[in-house]
Amino acid sequence: MTDLEQTLYDLAAPLVEDKDSLAVKTMSSLDSREIVLYVYASKEDISRLIGRQGGMANSLRQMMNVASRIKNKRLSIKFESY
Repeated sequence: MTDLEQTLYDLAAPLVEDKDSLAVKTMSSLDSREIVLYVYASKEDISRLIGRQGGMANSLRQMMNVASRIKNKRLSIKFESY
C-alpha cells in the first residue's frame, strides 16, 4: 500500500461500519501528473463516505490534496460500492 493509499484508508476507516470491506487502490491514469485513488466499500459505507450532497467526499479530497502536493501531482478520488 502506498503512502497516499494508507493515508486515505486511515481517514476513511473510522467512518465506515464494515472495515473488512474497505479497500483503497491506486489506478493508472493517462495523465502522468495525476494519481487516481479508488475507495471500495459496501453500499451503505460508500453513502457515509460521500455524505449529504458530497460534503464528506469533498472534505476527504481536500485533505488528500494537501498530502498529494508533496509529490507535485494532482489527485482524483473515486468512490465505488460492491
